[in-house]
Amino acid sequence: MSNFILCLKTAVKNTRISVYSHREQLYLNTIRHTDEELSQFNSVNDQFAWRRDIVLKELEKGGFSLDRIGIIACKGGVIKPLDGGVYQINEAMIKDLARPMADHESNLGVMIAIEISRMDGQNIPAVIVEPSSVDELDDIARISGIPEISRKSLLHTLSQRSVAIDFARANGRNYEDINVIVAHMGTGITVGAHRHGRIVDVNNGLAGDGPMSPLRAGSLPVAQLIKLAYSGKFTYDQLMRRVCGNGGIRAYLGTSNALTIEQRIKEGDKEAELVYRAMAYQVAKEIASMSAVLMGQVDGIVLTGGLAYSRLLVDEITQRVLHLAEVVVYPGENEMKTLAASGYMVLNGEVQPKEYI
Repeated sequence: MSNFILCLKTAVKNTRISVYSHREQLYLNTIRHTDEELSQFNSVNDQFAWRRDIVLKELEKGGFSLDRIGIIACKGGVIKPLDGGVYQINEAMIKDLARPMADHESNLGVMIAIEISRMDGQNIPAVIVEPSSVDELDDIARISGIPEISRKSLLHTLSQRSVAIDFARANGRNYEDINVIVAHMGTGITVGAHRHGRIVDVNNGLAGDGPMSPLRAGSLPVAQLIKLAYSGKFTYDQLMRRVCGNGGIRAYLGTSNALTIEQRIKEGDKEAELVYRAMAYQVAKEIASMSAVLMGQVDGIVLTGGLAYSRLLVDEITQRVLHLAEVVVYPGENEMKTLAASGYMVLNGEVQPKEYI
């Protein structure tokens, strides 16, 4: 059987594909999608066939026929709450993806993986790794203030867990023995409190709470939001898009591109500077709140994701939280490496995928 590992990650504006042999990366490409390309689709799920064909063309271009793939590992979608780990893609998961909890880009990777795994009479094992809906919250973290509403765990699990493990190793320790706060900063922002190997509290970075991000509003003044909802200015769908997709930095500045915003700041745009610094301010506040979750016992603070390349943003956050713990920056993400490592361990029998039920 081939030991090639196909890794897939579908994000808001890109599709990332890599192929590994054992732990060696043979191929990597990130196909970026323009606003014009994405505008032809009414929903994220409508992008499925288009993105699937992109993946297949990339495999063909790289010379990787399906019979050379031993396993497919992808970032998990927004499915039911579950413990962290590696899960076999099965019929129960496919059924849930047919009526997803959220119309989210990460779902597409799972759908593409299962279709490719069955093409041409193949039966390629396919797994998800650390899906966004991992829920390890302490019970106390679920209380919202209204009994009808429970706080939910939706985060960049794969990214957060992988950099937390890297931080522990860099300090000669095990992930299960440390307390660390991780802020993943991309199109969405999630800040998690990792206590001895579990993410015991985190903001819902999809359409819930926490810092605003390039595309999402984050926490909002509740009474004013209710008033806006009943103002007649928005339909339900329009207001949801205002909160998630057209909120945050884009709503204020008309763009979510950090490079464009930083250039505007350099050219003296005071509004751009204020809004960009406000995002950093809110991230720092969320990090500080997670310090309280960990009762001040914080071994480190890790900043990661695409926005961690922004020196301006990182410096603003660091100045506000450095009194809590050491701040370490892992810009970008190493999710493909983590997917490949998980796929490799499944192929080798070192990890038994969990059953999704």
